[in-house]
Amino acid sequence: MIYFTGDTHGDLGRFSQPGMRKLKKGDTLIICGDFGFLWDGSKVEKSILKKLGKKSYNVCFVDGAHENFELLQEYPVAEWNGGKVHQLGGRLFHLMRGQIYTIEGKTIFAMGGGVSPDEEFRSEDENRMHWQIPSREELRAATAALEAVNGQVDYIVTHEPPLRIKAFLQLKQHDSNKDLTGLNTYFEEIGKCCRFERWFFGSMHLDKRIASTHICLFRKIIPANEA
Repeated sequence: MIYFTGDTHGDLGRFSQPGMRKLKKGDTLIICGDFGFLWDGSKVEKSILKKLGKKSYNVCFVDGAHENFELLQEYPVAEWNGGKVHQLGGRLFHLMRGQIYTIEGKTIFAMGGGVSPDEEFRSEDENRMHWQIPSREELRAATAALEAVNGQVDYIVTHEPPLRIKAFLQLKQHDSNKDLTGLNTYFEEIGKCCRFERWFFGSMHLDKRIASTHICLFRKIIPANEA
């Protein structure tokens, strides 16, 4: 079974919540960005990553805005279920940008990247901010991967939502649209050109279904086929 959840932000307690008990050996959990367990490279952090890699199920994540991209790039690139991953050890994988995976017969297009609304975070680490947004080359490669499958996948998983979805959610939260970016616009175009069953995303810190196709996740853990 494939499950999805939202931003974990380095909170190990999220793996002890009741919803995690339904994951069985061989299942796959996909986190919609801001994994957060790869941040300072400390011994404690490495111990946590090792613990997550020893789960009986696969733990996968797309990158969000709050990751240490420099540390992430140090991990080896491997082939996993038809796409490239950074393998952090055992069953713990970073789903690389623009890759398509086949898991339990379902095709999944993964595309990380995001923007932190935290202005202090932005000013303190411009290098990390540079990594947050996918490069032009990454966007082109992602588009090419989708074209190779005629724009048809079962699931899309991202950190950021498409433009109109994010604008709608910000409006509902009485928030401004200052964090709408070219990445949101890119996802909007992907949504128009592709055929898919469900689109899962994080970043908004909400658990909310938008229409029948787009699902915003934070703390909930939901099986893909029951979404």
